[in-house]
Amino acid sequence: MAKETSKNSKRTPSSEAAQGTSAPIKRTPSGEATQGTSAPISRTPSSETAQGTSASTSRAPSGEAAPGASASPAPLKRGWTTGACATAATKAALTALLDGDFPDPVTITLPGGQTPAFTLTTSAQGPNWAQASITKDAGDDPDITHGALIEVRVATSATPGLHFHAGAGVGVVTKAGLPIAVGAPSISPVPRQMMTEVVAKRLDLTRQGLDLSISIPDGEALAAQTWNGRLGIVGGLSILGTTGIVVPYSCAAWIHSIHRGIDVARAEGLRHVAAATGNRSEIGIQALYGLPSHALLDMGDFAGALMKYLRAHPIPRLSIAGGLGKISKLAQGHGDLHSARSQVDVNFLRGLSGQDLPEAETAAQAYAAATDPAALVRAIADRAKGQAQARLGPSIEIDVQLFSRMGDHLGGSESGEPLLDESSLDGPALDETALGEPTLGEPTLGEPV
Repeated sequence: MAKETSKNSKRTPSSEAAQGTSAPIKRTPSGEATQGTSAPISRTPSSETAQGTSASTSRAPSGEAAPGASASPAPLKRGWTTGACATAATKAALTALLDGDFPDPVTITLPGGQTPAFTLTTSAQGPNWAQASITKDAGDDPDITHGALIEVRVATSATPGLHFHAGAGVGVVTKAGLPIAVGAPSISPVPRQMMTEVVAKRLDLTRQGLDLSISIPDGEALAAQTWNGRLGIVGGLSILGTTGIVVPYSCAAWIHSIHRGIDVARAEGLRHVAAATGNRSEIGIQALYGLPSHALLDMGDFAGALMKYLRAHPIPRLSIAGGLGKISKLAQGHGDLHSARSQVDVNFLRGLSGQDLPEAETAAQAYAAATDPAALVRAIADRAKGQAQARLGPSIEIDVQLFSRMGDHLGGSESGEPLLDESSLDGPALDETALGEPTLGEPTLGEPV
């Protein structure tokens, strides 16, 4: 007879979250957010505010207690990746399978040496199997998987080795280009290694076998709000992480997803991809060229980061799509198109187009004031193409297309001479290696156009 213990009736965070940095926020595709906007924190439907993790009792990923919240704004708390939660649940279930009792809380060692403790949400065991679950706490990161239940079931196997399985709500890889084999559960390399090390400390995997299945209830529904389908991950979410720690409001999640999109497109042999600043321009560019969904790169504000990676991992043709404001900033030479880090220079647009653009202070006002709007659009697109060509080099064919906020195609580039003097650009692309925890499998929100 299997026995089951339900630890919590509510899906509350699994463990304590760390103190982070305070800054205004904007959400990225992973549910993390970038600094620079003043919007209040708003969670996705699955991302309820953490209960039971006040700053006075929370513990940082280092294991040290986070100080109480005594200043305004409150410090942001870090959280835990799905990979860290799955590793902790693996250790708890395996311990119960071998010793009969579940450790609760259960402590694991992260790649950086931190030793967080996780409280179990549920536990159950029977003959030759045991199961434990942990509720993911993403800290102050508005993460689509915050509050999700990460369940791990282990069972003895007659075949030596550790055998990973995708349970309900965990995706399976169907396309090449990811660091996971086609047909395998979407469990990233670092979490796989973490779980393997936990198991190898208790079992001789050359002689003993273990089946390890990970499930996420509602994972398939949550995955519909992510890029997983576009990347060829079907059936649910991914088990992710490189450090085990979620850094709130990191740009790295978005950039990491851009990289994986390029990798998948290359592995699929695509010769034409499109990078858009937002949803309407993405819909427009897809319709314009009839591109498949896996040829679409949600560039957002990270034009420089996208082009930096694409230059090292080229695809023959790139179409860039966006609204007047974002593409105007690209035309000026900006690699980061976020409003907090670059602004439209209307005097630049006047000189570029040779039009007076009276009383205009924004790109939209410049378009409305133009005596020849089509010529203004063409001038912006051609200069943006030249800036992109300078970053990417001559081997990639580029065009730039502009769309209105309603998704109407305003026009695009033709010749666009490359600006071969890269000193004209406003600095290098973002250093994505320094931006925190890369994460996949979270929502894509995008800009309006």
